[in-house]
This record gives sequence, C-alpha cells and structure tokens, in this order.
Amino acid sequence: MIRNWVLLAVAFAGFLPAQRLDPVHWTLTSDTAKAPPGSTVTLRLTAKLEEGWHLYSPTTPKGPPDNPGPNATKLSLAENPAITPEKIYQPKPDRKFDSNFNLDTETFEKEVTFVLVTSLKSDAAAGPIDITGKVRYQTCSSTTCLPPKNKEAVFTLTVDPSAPAPPAFVLPAGYSEVTLGVPATPPPTTSSTSSASPNLAAFILTAFGLGLAAIFTPCVFPMIPITMSFFLNQRGGIFQAVVFCLGIIVFFCLLGVGVTAAVGPFGVNQLGSNPWVNGFIALVFGAFALSLLGAFEITLPSGLLTKLDSASRRGGYLGTLLMGLTFSLTSFACIGPFMGSLLVASAQSKGAQPVLGMMGFSAGLASPFFFLAAFPSYLKKLPRSGGWLARVKVVMGFALLALMLKYASNIDQVLQLNWLTRERFLAGWAVLAVMAGLYLLGLLRLEGVEPEEQLGIPRLLVACVLLIFGLSLIPGMFGVPLGNIDAYVPAGNEVALGGSTSAPAGPQWMKNQYREALDRARQENKRVLVVFTGYACTNCHWMKANMFPRPEVAAATKDLVLVELYTDGNDKTVDEYQKLEDEKFKTAAQPLYAIFDANENALATFEGSTTDVSKFLAFLSKGAS
Repeated sequence: MIRNWVLLAVAFAGFLPAQRLDPVHWTLTSDTAKAPPGSTVTLRLTAKLEEGWHLYSPTTPKGPPDNPGPNATKLSLAENPAITPEKIYQPKPDRKFDSNFNLDTETFEKEVTFVLVTSLKSDAAAGPIDITGKVRYQTCSSTTCLPPKNKEAVFTLTVDPSAPAPPAFVLPAGYSEVTLGVPATPPPTTSSTSSASPNLAAFILTAFGLGLAAIFTPCVFPMIPITMSFFLNQRGGIFQAVVFCLGIIVFFCLLGVGVTAAVGPFGVNQLGSNPWVNGFIALVFGAFALSLLGAFEITLPSGLLTKLDSASRRGGYLGTLLMGLTFSLTSFACIGPFMGSLLVASAQSKGAQPVLGMMGFSAGLASPFFFLAAFPSYLKKLPRSGGWLARVKVVMGFALLALMLKYASNIDQVLQLNWLTRERFLAGWAVLAVMAGLYLLGLLRLEGVEPEEQLGIPRLLVACVLLIFGLSLIPGMFGVPLGNIDAYVPAGNEVALGGSTSAPAGPQWMKNQYREALDRARQENKRVLVVFTGYACTNCHWMKANMFPRPEVAAATKDLVLVELYTDGNDKTVDEYQKLEDEKFKTAAQPLYAIFDANENALATFEGSTTDVSKFLAFLSKGAS
C-alpha cells in the first residue's frame, strides 16, 4: 500500500511541472467599458512572464533558410461583425544574441503590453460584445525553448449609442507600429552556410599557391628564360606576355569547364567515392610518381606538340596565345599531379569550383611570366637550373606515391575490404616520408644527389621536416589521434556494441540503422542526431575524429541517439539514405547533421564541417531544446 502511495506521489510530482510549462499569462483590457458605434477603442493585450523566461517580438528578424530562428509573436483580433481592427503597436524590444538559435533576436521579459486599436462599425448593434485577442507565441529560457502556443484573451465591451466617445488615441512613449506580414531583414549570422565564401576564397588562394609551386618543377623552370626571350624580342613585349598568360589560363579553365560539365552539380559525391574513379586516379598518380622517380618518362604525342609549336612560331598575338597552350601541354608531365589533385578536390565540391580552381592555378602558374615581362632585369637573378630541380622531381615522386595510397584507401573504405587499414596506411605514409628525407640527406641513392656534393642548409632543413613528419605518424598506428591528418587517414578499428560502432574514446554511433535509431529514441525518450556522411568524405572524417571527442561536444551529445547514414559506397541502403537526405533537406551535402525527434521531425540542421566549437554547440543546443 505504501509503495502505491509513493508511486502516486512521484507521478503527481512529475505531473506538476508539465502543467506549469506555460510561463506566460495573457489578458486583454481597455479603459473604455462603453462606446458608441463608429468610435475608436484602444485595447491592451498584456503578457506576464515567469522569471527567467522571454518571448519574441512580432518584429524579431528571421534567420537564413537553414536556421530561421524562433517563432515571432503573432497578434490579431478574432473576426467580429461589430469591429474593424486597425493597428498594433509594441514597446521597444530588447535586441541581443540568442544562444538558443545562434542568432540576434528581439525579446520581452517579465511583462509586456501590446496596444491594439480597433473601431466599432457604424451599424454595430447595441449591447455587450466579446472582443477576442488571439496570439501565437514561443517562449524560451536561457537553456530551454517551448513549442509555439496559441492563446486567446477576451474583453467585453458594451456598445451604447448614448455613451460618450472615447478619448482620441495617443501613441504611448517608446511604442512603434508593428507591420505584420513583412519579413524583417535578417541580421548577420554565423550559421554553417556563412562560411561558404571564406572557404571558397581559401580554395582559390590554395589553387593559386599550387600554380606558383608548379613553377619550381623540372618541366617548367628551365623553360622560363627561353619562353621570356621569345616574346620579349617581339614588338609589344609586355602585351605579348599578357597574351601568353591568357593562353595558359584558357587551357586550364577549359579543363575545369570539362570537369564541371562531365560531373554535373549533383553527382559529385558519387564521383568522389566511386571505386572506379578512385582507382583510375590512383593509377594515374602512381604512373606520374614512377616517372618522376626515374622509372620512365611521360611525354605527350610529338605530332601534336610539333603542330602547336610550328603554329606558335608564326608570330603575332595568335602565335603567342598558341605558345601559351603549347607551354601548358609540354609541362603537363610535372604540373599534372598538381592539377589532378586540385581537380579531384574541386570536383567533390559544389558549383563552379573546378573552373575557379583551374583559374586560380593557371593564374599562379602564369603570374611569374607577366612579372618578368614587366621587370625583365629580374631574369638575371633567377637561380640556375641544376641538381636542385632533380631533387624536387624525386621528392614529388614520393609525394605522389602518398597520394596514390590516399585514393587506394578510398576504394578500400567504400568497398569495406579492410585491406588498407589505418595501421598499414600510416605505415606507408611514414615510410615514404622517411625515405624522401633520407634521399635528401644523401643516404638513399637516386637521381639528383651526388656522393661528393655538399649538403646545403635548405636541403638539410627540408629533410628534417620530412623525417619529423614521418616519425610523427607512428603513434597514430597505435590509436593516438593525429588532429587534422585524421581527415585523410582511414578510421581505426571500431568496437561493435549491440549493432552500433564506436571509437574507443568517442561517442557510440549506430551505422546505417535509421529506423533502429528512431525506435531506440522512442524507447529512451531521446532525440536522434543523424549525420549524412561518406566513406571518402574527408570533412566527415575530420569532424568525427576532432569535433565529437571534445568534452563539451561529447557532453552535449550524451543524451542523443547518434547514427551515421552513408550516402556513398556499395551498401544496399545508399539509395534509401540519398533519397531521405534529398527529400527532407534538398541537398546531397556531406556531412549534413540533423537532429530529429522520435516522429522524424527535423528540429535543427548543420551543413558541412567547422572548427568553431561554439557554432556546433549552438546547433546541438537548438536541437536539444
């Protein structure tokens, strides 16, 4: 018997807070109790809030589509044949940053009174009428947001033809009219989509840097004096240089356009994870690597180069333009790896990034020619070609072998072969970096290093960097996190727990078990954090390895059911999860994070990766509340 009373008391105690989760009390009042037909009546709709809660003003600005923010308060008067609603006024709200939504919002606390002005119709019948104020609002505290609610408040007004007309309406100090139905201009926000422009700028800057770096390759650097003498000895030297640079830029931009047309805007994720595509890239990089290491030489068809060369020697601007195209083709054996890496990276992004990437790369490659045409005296200050170019060539060969391993690991992860494990992959990268360092020290005999040649300081420093990098990868073979490098490294062996997978020190993730995750959420009264991810998605790997293990993020996700849905690979569920992401969010982004309730309602989304912990925590907080 006592046990039953205890259970009843516990149930009642849990019931009380549920009844109190409405911290706003609304009333509709007026100083006018009686009014004649045709007069104007001023009403006051007052909200009294419990301590620690706030509601959002009717003019609170909306955020971007992926984070629209809170529900603004909506005020109106119910339809009544005796009245004509006119205007609504509000006091000045408190505008500040709201951590619940990661946006600037306009709020009221404790108590707020809205002024509603209405007119009695001239044919209003005498007698009492009920004027009903209708409001839809959302309230939040510093940690919790309640779902939107609809409320009504009633004021009884007597229509009396003999009553004196109410005093004229006077706008209270500090009040302004609420213009309903007109969306406010959204404030600057720090949502995930706002990082698109900086990321694109960084990508183009990286592409430009790769173009500059390609200058110092054995196929390009020795051609600089010869090429410069060609158009400097012609009339209009600096303009000839501009046309020559345009030839280079046109060639690479056409390559970017070709990739964009072939891939299309929606097939990029499948391109990046397709085993055949990754296998082809791995073979190409392997062939380039062996060529740079001296196994054989890659050359383009001599007939094509001969025709282009003879056309370029006709002189004039057309000849200079064709010479730029010829230069691009003849240097392909060395700059192909730079260009290939850039095209693959840009093809896995959205929109015109392949074209913009090639434009940045070609601008970087062409810029030294324009600079030297403008300042020809600097030609004499260029370092002479020699053994250092051969050493650059060999080190590039080792770097391309490392890239080949990366694309081979994509195949292994997508097909779930588990041949190229994290340990083996890191061992391969470590060995290649160490071998490149030993080569520069003269301990590994390949082209470019003579036994009697003195070891210079620059070569010694580069060798030290390569050795340090290679040795620093070894702890990762034993499970030690490697920071940003983890984005490019296969995930370690995961521990299976009841159909889920988890890294030993991280949160537990279910894999491709969307329905099971929803069922578990219903049973445990939790919400579901879904990530649409990919086996070959480097941003997804980085977030899982570096963001989720953080103590503050782990604490924020401990009450969520975590599930990974792979939208690439050869799983039977790939098509299902691609369709789910497209139907619910109209995107094919990887990664895309979404918090669902147990009824499959999306509460919050976050697209892409971020290094800003506070931004990701704001997304988690929004979904949790």
